[in-house]
Amino acid sequence: MTAVQKVAIAGSGVAGLAAAIQLAKAGVEVDLYEAKPELSALGSGISLQGNAFRVFDALGAWEDIRDAGFAFEGLNLRAPGPDAPIVAQLPDAKSGGPDYPASMGIPRAALAQILLEHAERAGARVHFGKKITGVDARANDAVEVYVDDESAGEYDLLIGADGLNSAVRDLIGIETKPEPTGMGIWRTFVSRPAEVERTELYYGGPVYIAGYTPTGEDTMYAFLVEKAEDRFGTSDEEATRIMLEESRAYGGPWNSIRADLEGGARANYTWFTQHLVDTPWNRGRVALIGDAAHSCPPTIAQGAAQGLEDAFVLTELLTKRNAVDETLWDEFHARRVPRVKTVVEASVQLGQWQIEGNRDADTGGLFAAVARRMAEPV
Repeated sequence: MTAVQKVAIAGSGVAGLAAAIQLAKAGVEVDLYEAKPELSALGSGISLQGNAFRVFDALGAWEDIRDAGFAFEGLNLRAPGPDAPIVAQLPDAKSGGPDYPASMGIPRAALAQILLEHAERAGARVHFGKKITGVDARANDAVEVYVDDESAGEYDLLIGADGLNSAVRDLIGIETKPEPTGMGIWRTFVSRPAEVERTELYYGGPVYIAGYTPTGEDTMYAFLVEKAEDRFGTSDEEATRIMLEESRAYGGPWNSIRADLEGGARANYTWFTQHLVDTPWNRGRVALIGDAAHSCPPTIAQGAAQGLEDAFVLTELLTKRNAVDETLWDEFHARRVPRVKTVVEASVQLGQWQIEGNRDADTGGLFAAVARRMAEPV
């Protein structure tokens, strides 16, 4: 007997789809509502680490995801300049344990499609172009969910996994919202030169960080992290021009990236944000997970992994307990909030050191401390 028999989920990101897969596999009736008209995966690629792979394995999706991405070990640091010499080769901690690679890059669209297929195969009903616009939790054991201003019926639980600008978060009166950290990032999806076999980062030059991560045999995504600017509404042509100009201080594989940009590869821009909703993340029978509950700069590449872990822990409790009660919520928060707080604070700190130009910061020590924590069972 599971603690829930019918659950609504808002959002088709990795956290929402992971929750849908696990609940549907356990025989729970699941309706996932996505406001966008189709599956959307903003950006170009995503970096993932071993603790995310553990969750994918539990979902039954690891082999498909592994085959669609590019697994690698280690991290290269290069110097700016025309020759872009490699100045350090750093090992990666295997936060998922010895059975998984240390890191992997994968196109966001491919990851989203794989998770969607697994959710539907498990029996979840996915509704695109349907926005949750209201909740009524009058009863202690149910919540009425409104979709496009009409009742979609009563559910045992509503999971708000609808991202940074969560509508569900607003509907239940949580005022915590993402705040800019002072950094912005340009991303583009390009071809992978054969010499790029792992993530490579360049520190110094006109931007805080320049880098790229392989996502497949022939693909990778490249990025430039700069001081946050009002780049929103920039035309495609202007976005390409800015990324080309800001990258000219970096040689090596950046020459290939610039050739792809000149050939039509598109650039997109977002700001880094941070937030962490205070405990509790639920209001009665409505709960937040993933970016709805927390966000951080991708300086440690743990944002998606934390959303996946949220979904894994919550669904584990819901499918192994007999009731949705305070004991369940207390365990959920005890297992998630301290771990997420570690990631958010460390990610923000790494970015702040870059903004301040702090050359004495113990960046390696902070990376190692977080990796050790992520290697612990969730």
